[in-house]
Order: sequence, then structure tokens, then C-alpha cells
Amino acid sequence: MDHSTHHTGTTHDRAPREGHHDHARHAGPAPGASWSTAAKATLHCLTGCAVGEILGMAIGTALLWDNVPTMALAVTLAFLFGYSFTLFAVRRAGLDFTSAIKVALAADTVSIAVMELVDNAIIALTPGAMDAHLSDGLFWSALLGGFAVAFLVTTPVNKWMIGRGKGHAVVHAYH
Repeated sequence: MDHSTHHTGTTHDRAPREGHHDHARHAGPAPGASWSTAAKATLHCLTGCAVGEILGMAIGTALLWDNVPTMALAVTLAFLFGYSFTLFAVRRAGLDFTSAIKVALAADTVSIAVMELVDNAIIALTPGAMDAHLSDGLFWSALLGGFAVAFLVTTPVNKWMIGRGKGHAVVHAYH
């Protein structure tokens, strides 16, 4: 399945396209998801998380905030941007706002939470990373390294969830 197809902006009916499996309507356990599908779903989540995380870390660091408020802002913005990417995609597919919010929450909560836990643990455990400034290579290497590790940890989680009709599988019903 091409995960990027829900970004086309065209309106679709709720029936799955020919050749596509509708995980959200499957009554029993869904067949296992492919690694490619899981990686695309994880990359989709990571994109929103990265935008929010980088913005939050950059704001907190630039304003010389302490570590806890900086991380809290980064995590909050990561969830906000992560949900927003899915929300906008399913709204373009014709879903009403309330239903779109429910789909975004169902699709992204576990993925974003795992990503944020891993990414922030990497940053917090990297000596000096939280005290580094925006101009320091350590700031960026810890942040980007955290994203890479988070992607590797979250992809199997998403594969497991999609294979059971959960997580990003609920988004696939709308493209």
C-alpha cells in the first residue's frame, strides 16, 4: 500500500480501492502488515514529530529554558504536529472534523508516544545534549540520532499495530 496516497487531496468514498485491503473494516485479525507499509507509516509520524520536536527544542534552547519545560514543549508540539498531519489528510479525504480527530488519535497516539519516549530518552541520556546550544553539533546530533533510533524502534510497533487493524491501518480506510 502506498501510504502517501492519502495526501493527494481528492475525495474518496469509504469503500477500499480495488486491490487494497480495508483494515478498519476487517472483523478478525488482519493479515500481517508489510515492513514497507510500517516504515511509511512510521516515517509519516516521524515527520510530524520531528517538526514539533525540533521547533520545541529550538524555542526552549533559544529562550534558555530549563530542560523540563523545553522537553515538555517539544513533546507537546510533536504530538500537535503529528496529529495535524493525519488530521489534514483525512479531512481532505472528506471526513468531518470530529471523525477526523478520532481517526488521527487512533492512528497516531501509540506511534508518537513510542517515538517521543525513545527520542527524548536519547536526548536526555546523551551527556551535555540538553545543555547544548542551537549552534552546537551535539544539540543536532543528539536530536537527529534520537529520531533515527526512534524510527528503528517504532517501525516494528507500527507493523504489529497495522497488522491487527490498529494505528495507521485506520487511516488506510480513507484513501
